[in-house]
Amino acid sequence: MAPKVLEVKDLATQFKTRDGIVHAVNGVSFELQEGETLGIVGESACGKTVTVLSILGLIPSPPGKVVSGSAHYLGKDLLTMSDEEIRFIRGAQISMVFQDPMTSFNPVLTIGRQVAEPIEIHQGVSRKEALERAGELLALVGIPNAKERLSDYPHQFSGGMRQRAMIAMALACSPTVLVADEPTTALDVTIQAQILDIVKRLRDQLGMAIIWITHDLGIIAGLAQRVNVMYGGFIVEEAPVKELYAHPQHPYTIGLLGSLPRLDASTHTRLVSIDGVPPVLMKKPTSCPFAPRCPFVMDRCLQENPPLLSFDTHHRVACWVDPKTGGARA
Repeated sequence: MAPKVLEVKDLATQFKTRDGIVHAVNGVSFELQEGETLGIVGESACGKTVTVLSILGLIPSPPGKVVSGSAHYLGKDLLTMSDEEIRFIRGAQISMVFQDPMTSFNPVLTIGRQVAEPIEIHQGVSRKEALERAGELLALVGIPNAKERLSDYPHQFSGGMRQRAMIAMALACSPTVLVADEPTTALDVTIQAQILDIVKRLRDQLGMAIIWITHDLGIIAGLAQRVNVMYGGFIVEEAPVKELYAHPQHPYTIGLLGSLPRLDASTHTRLVSIDGVPPVLMKKPTSCPFAPRCPFVMDRCLQENPPLLSFDTHHRVACWVDPKTGGARA
């Protein structure tokens, strides 16, 4: 097994609002191995983005606060670092690609200046050398006439090109870990496929580990080795990709997979929807957060929140029910 580059334990993050405390992330634990691609999936507001922003010290405070947990990167806890210490980690060793590249870029600075900036800061080279490297990076992610486009502004790039430029900026310092927060959500399927091909190619070339956040299990199938499924601020299932798709164990995961169109399904197979609405996390759930929407719900589900326990060697699930039988899990 490859060595760990990131180990997160019992991470909890809250937000103080006028209506009360929002328990956005509630004791999340996971590991990331060297060179591995880990998918984090779940519907909107389940805690995916807040989890990685908490790890990188990017939660706005106030109103947000990491209230417990640890996040060890190569043996050092990111959550106990000062702002100055973690600033040297972000961008240089752990980089992030955000969901909307238009709002992530500064509109009054050129693309070349923004891609070159982390190279100047973290590698201590001159602006001229950094710009040359920026041109090489833009070419690497498939932007035509890359050196000529360095003087363009973000509004002069299409959505797909802005996302490529955002990936180039994230790769500027050859990070150990790349965090991608739904980077293909706003793009059409053709551009999505191109971005995914670029990421897979660069992952193989550079050997970096990737955390890919998405609500689209179809993307994860062709990209990740392992998946964490999140719901209500908890990880409810964790498994290798093939195992998760072949033998999903949590009713929420089964619902997510049932909502995907399949090429091997009958032409008359209807897609499944999950009844109900996501939980409002104004108080930390003491019962299973999925219980109000679960077709297999039992009395115990309404009284006690199940821990994440091993179902198989590399497969963990937080559920009291065996979905195959509808009865209690052995």
